Amino acid sequence: MKLLFVTSTRVGDAILSTGLLHRVIENNADVQVTVACGPAAAPLFEAVPGLERIIVLDKMLWSLHWLRLWLLCVPRFWDLVIDLRNAPVTYLLARRQRRGMSRDGSDQRRVERMTRVLDLEQTPAPKLWTADKHVDFARAAIPDGGPVLAVGPTANWRAKTWRPENFAALIKRLTADDGILPGARVAVFGRDDERPMALRLISGIPDERRIDLVGKLDLLTAYACLA
Repeated sequence: MKLLFVTSTRVGDAILSTGLLHRVIENNADVQVTVACGPAAAPLFEAVPGLERIIVLDKMLWSLHWLRLWLLCVPRFWDLVIDLRNAPVTYLLARRQRRGMSRDGSDQRRVERMTRVLDLEQTPAPKLWTADKHVDFARAAIPDGGPVLAVGPTANWRAKTWRPENFAALIKRLTADDGILPGARVAVFGRDDERPMALRLISGIPDERRIDLVGKLDLLTAYACLA
């Protein structure tokens, strides 16, 4: 079975869509998967079972990235095309079946709309797949040795962020002798370009308890650290 799975550019939306992908893989042991998504989300899919290819949809002028997708996919016959972007070009591919995101139900949560793509009775939980390299790196990054408090103090939009002093106060409270994680190590997560936002918090954590992972992990390794 050949599957083309067209999903989101944003990391969060792409993660939500993995429940659908998991359901198809779970029900089709011989599935051959091609994923098309934006560059930020692409690393999420590198360990998908049955993965043949990831097509990175780098945005181009005049929406030519969709033409590129069509050129890369048109030589094949697809058993199933799942298009969560509702790109017109996926209608022009040779396929047995195409499923897309309904434009109705804009008042519904995105995961509920995704459930309707495959006519599922229950919303499928997101699913991420890791390879041995992700697990090994995670174990090296956070070695055994007692509890760890994970903190993600950054965001891509300032309005979503919390002030560093608030994070510092919370960390102190949780890891105090009478806290729920007394003496715990503190792992700080974030992208490399977010380091200036996190530096004040990082520097305030005692050296012996600090695990600075900002800019040092890809998405799946970060997931493996948290799993």
